[in-house]
Amino acid sequence: MANTPRRPANPRDAAEELFKPAKKIAAPAVERPTIPNTRELVSLKIDSDVLAHFQADGPGWQDRINDTLRTAIKDHIR
Repeated sequence: MANTPRRPANPRDAAEELFKPAKKIAAPAVERPTIPNTRELVSLKIDSDVLAHFQADGPGWQDRINDTLRTAIKDHIR
């Protein structure tokens, strides 16, 4: 029979053993169906003067940015 102590010799090693990071297993990619006219929350860095321009007219500035980008896309495709 092995002579193992009931308590670990070094408490710090015991604590480190308890708090080891769990192995992360990547979930398989799931393709989501595209839902028309949905919006996604994104983080976007833009210049402060551009942001100030769109916010100057008050609420709805995010919609105005979206409309401007949509127009730019349509103009680019032509």
